[in-house]
Amino acid sequence: MNALLFGAGGVYLLATAALFAFGANFIYYSALAWRGGREPEPSKAMSCPLPKVTVQLPIYNELYVSARVIEAACLLDYPKDLLQIQVLDDSTDETVAVVAEAVKRAQSRGTNIVHVRRADRSGFKAGALRNGLETATGEFVAIFDADFVPNPDFLLRAMPHFDSADVAFVQARWGHLNRDYSWLTKLQAMAIDAHFTVEQYGRGLRGYWFNFNGTAGIWRRAAIEDAGGWTADTLTEDLDLSYRAHLNGWQGRYLIDLVAPAELPAHFAGFRRQQHRWARGSLECAIKLLPRVWRSSASLGVKVQASAHLLGYTVHLLLFVVTLIYPFVVALSVGYASLSTLFGLAYLFALTSLAPAIFFVTGQRQLGERWWRTLPRVILVAVLGSGLMLNTARAAVQIVSRSQTEFERTAKFGIDEDSDGSTNWKRQRYQLRLDRIVYMEAALGAYGLATAWFAFTTQTWGIMLYAGLFGLGLLAVATASLVESVGVFRNRLARTEQIQKEQTRWATANAE
Repeated sequence: MNALLFGAGGVYLLATAALFAFGANFIYYSALAWRGGREPEPSKAMSCPLPKVTVQLPIYNELYVSARVIEAACLLDYPKDLLQIQVLDDSTDETVAVVAEAVKRAQSRGTNIVHVRRADRSGFKAGALRNGLETATGEFVAIFDADFVPNPDFLLRAMPHFDSADVAFVQARWGHLNRDYSWLTKLQAMAIDAHFTVEQYGRGLRGYWFNFNGTAGIWRRAAIEDAGGWTADTLTEDLDLSYRAHLNGWQGRYLIDLVAPAELPAHFAGFRRQQHRWARGSLECAIKLLPRVWRSSASLGVKVQASAHLLGYTVHLLLFVVTLIYPFVVALSVGYASLSTLFGLAYLFALTSLAPAIFFVTGQRQLGERWWRTLPRVILVAVLGSGLMLNTARAAVQIVSRSQTEFERTAKFGIDEDSDGSTNWKRQRYQLRLDRIVYMEAALGAYGLATAWFAFTTQTWGIMLYAGLFGLGLLAVATASLVESVGVFRNRLARTEQIQKEQTRWATANAE
């Protein structure tokens, strides 16, 4: 028993030390952003002659948003003889008819746009992009996912930043079409804002490696080819290609003032799936690329920051570990009072748990918001993030077990700034079944609250606080999933009727 307790204590100290390092890095980027402020990007004139640009729109079963992104791409302000639009459509439902109709309309207006279909979905999004590149005519390739709506001046504002021959890609900041639609979209918007206005901004500011975010950016075609092209051996092909380009000597440009609005997931199940994909893909990239990063000639600072970036989702794994061993640490601190000083040091490490709050607050400040008014949401974002620890742990287990999973896109429902909370996306298709992980999350949440009570009875106040917060986060995530699942089930009949109407509509359109 003593060996078990001391072993748990050792693991606890190592885990909190690692959390301290990640938290300190968040504070570092927050300080960079706070000090750097928001200096406007210098305006740059386009070089002459203008280069050819191919816009790629990867689409898979996006019935409600595919026409919207195609229309937005057709409105891009760029010489028509230098612009090619590829709709890379791997859809297997009525989205094919929607895309065909939108492409036909655009072609009738003289737009150089093609509807690209593949025999199979091999390689998923990476495969579609690679396939499209074979017939692309542009020296540069702009990519927009189906849920994005780029503004007409996007290309004219982004292209001048390829001002050096070694610039591989230019990344814009994500905006939000439906920020205020629900509590979930508000919290997601805050987290994404912090990523783009603090972390991506700080990395670009200091010359650290950062990634193309998969959409709302432009690649130099030569850089894609030099880095080995799009590959599907990870679930985050964007992160993978970005780092392979950096390793080959290319660099990126991040434009904080160039914003491409997008639709946030309105359903919690979709948000959970998205986070799982990002977590697994990031960890896969870390395993694949970190050895190359540390063998490269990059500076020590770049290597350290690249490691922190690629391993970012291990924060959830560390939280999962400390949640499991908290009761043993409480028992050890009670049984061996002489160790109280040592565990006091662990509490000092745990102070960096404030780092996420500082990170999110800084993001709102960067956007000119009165950040003190966002503090309640900041707390909710932090709690929600801790509740996803088991979701990330599952991703890690799948990597270790080499479980093969399909690339699962996050469905969108055409919700924008004109929509409100009464818009019932639960009656539309693309609903997801209840993820059985919610039962494990509920059990682990109860375990966390029981630990908090144990810590309270032994006056172990630090663990009481953190175990309680983590337990609440897990229960909040499980509850949100269950409540949403009930709502989706109740709308099943209405959804079936709506799907039948949609199928009839598109069948009629095809016949015409």
